[in-house]
Amino acid sequence: MLHKSNIVDIAEKSGFSITTVSRVLNGKADKFRISKETQQKVKAMAEELNYVPNEFARNLRTGRSKTIALIVPSLKNPFFAEIASVVNTEVRKYNYITLIGDSDDNIEDEKAEVLHLSSRNLDGMIIVPCGDEWEHLVKLQEKGLPLICIDRYFEGLDLSFVSSDNYEGAYSASKYLIEHGHTSIACIQGVRHSTPNKQRVKGFVDAMVGSGITSYTVTGDAFSEQNGYLETKLLLQQKIRPTAIFAFSNTIAMGCIKALKEERIRIPEDISLMAFDENPYLNYLEPPLTCISQPVEDICKIAVKILFSNILERDTSPKYVQLKTQLKVKASVKNLDHVV
Repeated sequence: MLHKSNIVDIAEKSGFSITTVSRVLNGKADKFRISKETQQKVKAMAEELNYVPNEFARNLRTGRSKTIALIVPSLKNPFFAEIASVVNTEVRKYNYITLIGDSDDNIEDEKAEVLHLSSRNLDGMIIVPCGDEWEHLVKLQEKGLPLICIDRYFEGLDLSFVSSDNYEGAYSASKYLIEHGHTSIACIQGVRHSTPNKQRVKGFVDAMVGSGITSYTVTGDAFSEQNGYLETKLLLQQKIRPTAIFAFSNTIAMGCIKALKEERIRIPEDISLMAFDENPYLNYLEPPLTCISQPVEDICKIAVKILFSNILERDTSPKYVQLKTQLKVKASVKNLDHVV
């Protein structure tokens, strides 16, 4: 069995006391006025012996695990995969590690993940909640675990969140379609009870009604390719097809594209397509998709900062942050007003 060097080994080899070695390796040398020369000798011996700190023992002393949990609805969804990547990078800057869970967009699985991960002596949790149930999250926060929602959130609760301004994003996208002559528009929504989805539907409907348009459709029930595919197939069966489809996620948009290709319907010549969410691969489609871009990196950075202000500075006051989206005009929307 491989012998793991410990503080006693370093003390014996270096000739310094166990206390001195411990203070140097735990970053307390300057506090106890240990000379730079002694610090260098202790660290050199630790490196020579391949010393690895016992994090478990350190956690017992500090009361911190230096671990946070992140739970997302689906790592297969590029949007949530990007959130996981950015959060993990930001958390690492605090010398913490991230345990990542996937709820598969199922509330019971989410509750199981929350229970499983919170049993691991976490210092905090970031979650993209998948349902409209929040009691298990409030209970966890009341027990003292710093917690913040990201992307999806609950209105009227003392649960911190960072998200996009989904209403304004959907409103501006819808107005763009209207300004390009589209009066028969279908939106394919995601998880109906999620706050971002409800805000997007409201933005879409307000833009339609505000422009005096009554021939619009709201359909769908999941942020998935399958939902986009099936709902597009159904929309194409209507006597009067929509001239534009607004997909509420890039995954929904991919399903739309598949259905349109199968029916030999061209984008944007026959039907225009717009997506809520941006991902680099959208630029490589033919045509590139006009979309609403969410500031994912900023959302994640702010969420991590808020979480660690709670963990490290005991700032427990709830924070509610919404960031502006951006309309990225590409080539998937036809201007019907300029048709010759």
